[in-house]
Amino acid sequence: MTAALAHPRPAEADAPLSTRPEHSADSPLSIHALTVAYHRKPVVWDVDYDAPVGSLVAIVGPNGAGKSTVIKACLGLVPRAAGRVEFWGQPYRRVRRRVGYVPQRESVDWDFPVSALDVVAMGRYGRIGWVRPVTRAHRVAALECLERVGMRQYANRQISMLSGGQQQRVFLARALAQEADLYFMDEPFAGVDAATERAIVEVLRDLKSQGCTVIVVHHDLQTVPEYFDEALLLNMRVVAHGPVAEVFTRENLVKTYGGRLTALSEAADALAHADRRAS
Repeated sequence: MTAALAHPRPAEADAPLSTRPEHSADSPLSIHALTVAYHRKPVVWDVDYDAPVGSLVAIVGPNGAGKSTVIKACLGLVPRAAGRVEFWGQPYRRVRRRVGYVPQRESVDWDFPVSALDVVAMGRYGRIGWVRPVTRAHRVAALECLERVGMRQYANRQISMLSGGQQQRVFLARALAQEADLYFMDEPFAGVDAATERAIVEVLRDLKSQGCTVIVVHHDLQTVPEYFDEALLLNMRVVAHGPVAEVFTRENLVKTYGGRLTALSEAADALAHADRRAS
């Protein structure tokens, strides 16, 4: 780590986040002073955030803002240059089974020769154990997850033979099979058809009703007020976070997106739609 990326280390730097007044041990996700750099160039800088329990959270911001990087850094998929991340006051390794992850569809090797059911059953490995066979009970649980996303009839179809929207549903079912309390989803709506988008939204709302927290990297500003409770506006740094009704404002969106007229036009439409729903 270069000196430019190093953070000062106050006396409490090594203390658990849950002992610091700005972070709660009840939060499913607490991020403190998170910085991530690629080739010594910061892409996420000094991010602080506590996710509320039982909420649907959208991470929004322009391309290159570090949205996916934040998720990957929380899960240990990319190294952190500085900062701490805890889940219910614990490091990720201690609560891994309680956390589900749906990656970007483009990052997956869809030519791997497995069926849709096999993919979903992988989500049960935290409960099965990596060296044990998938029992009938776990296969039934995996089939139920496929049913929830409307894909049970494709259980035996090789994953590479499915459409993009169907593949996304299968990966969503795999996350559901984990029976997690916190879910990260990286652009689950990208490139899917309207029916798949509705299915995903229904699953998100069902998870919320069960008390789960779902954190979603999301690009469609127009649907943020409709789909989500909370928003984290990010452009390398946190611009604002909190309930959508409070932070999803034109002022904050201008700070987040700068002069990108297309995004701001979408934001204006989204705000107008939110106002009509509120009235």
